[in-house]
Amino acid sequence: MSDFRLKVFNSVAQHLSFTKAAGELFITQPAVTKHIRELEQQYGTRLFERKGNAVFLTPAGELLKRYAGQILHLYQEAAFELSTLQSKHSGILRLGASTTIGQYLIAPLLAKYYEKFPQIELSLLNGNTEMIENAVLSHAIDLGVVEGKKHHSGIKYVDFMDDELVAVVHSNSKLAPLEEISIEQLTQIPLVLRERGSGTLEVIESALKEHNLKLSSLQIIMHLGGTESIKSFLEHANCMAFLSIRSIQKELITGQLKLIKVKDLVLLRKFWLIHLQGQPEAMAESFMRFAFREYSRK
Repeated sequence: MSDFRLKVFNSVAQHLSFTKAAGELFITQPAVTKHIRELEQQYGTRLFERKGNAVFLTPAGELLKRYAGQILHLYQEAAFELSTLQSKHSGILRLGASTTIGQYLIAPLLAKYYEKFPQIELSLLNGNTEMIENAVLSHAIDLGVVEGKKHHSGIKYVDFMDDELVAVVHSNSKLAPLEEISIEQLTQIPLVLRERGSGTLEVIESALKEHNLKLSSLQIIMHLGGTESIKSFLEHANCMAFLSIRSIQKELITGQLKLIKVKDLVLLRKFWLIHLQGQPEAMAESFMRFAFREYSRK
């Protein structure tokens, strides 16, 4: 339904790379160049400029990028609604979600999906990011939602939504009077963190590298396998933890947990929808459209 040239343009505009766009769309780089050239001829203006190996959007390209996103989203909406009319949507959909997402994000989405498609039998596997990626690779699940990106060559990663990790302590902790600490102070504070293989730990490790620090530089007293376990541990220990802001909303409202700012430490991450490389199964693709549709409304 959608103009493929517009999809090609949007991919190049997002990545600022003809090569990455070709890889994402499973076409050749000359084909990408051809589609962009045809768009430029259609609109009578250049959309990209090249400076050496770098690619930049022109003012016209910036303008088209804004509209392309809106147009492609409308195409997606229309395709989803039409497929809903044409199909009974019955069968089994095997999903997997990493721990944080499974506990705090996916349940409301599954409830809405079941309400719209009660004929579909849903199953959900929970585990850390590494476990969910392995489940996709072994065909144990059709679609996963994870909080880390391991770059497995056999997996397609689709940007779903943003998240932030924050430093927290229990309000009764001796650390609670703190408002802001430096990176150097962080290395002196007892920490309880997620286990190896979790997307949360991966993000922390990556952020520390930007400050020439390793996990071994921190005073990690324990690794635990879930957010709820960490919350419970904090209640009984003078420790700090890094948790998803989405996972502690209730505790922040009730005052059980307190945020501590770590100066110059940015812990932003993506949540990803993952499936095997290539076109996802029809039911998995339908769920992806539904998920994007629901969260674009928020």
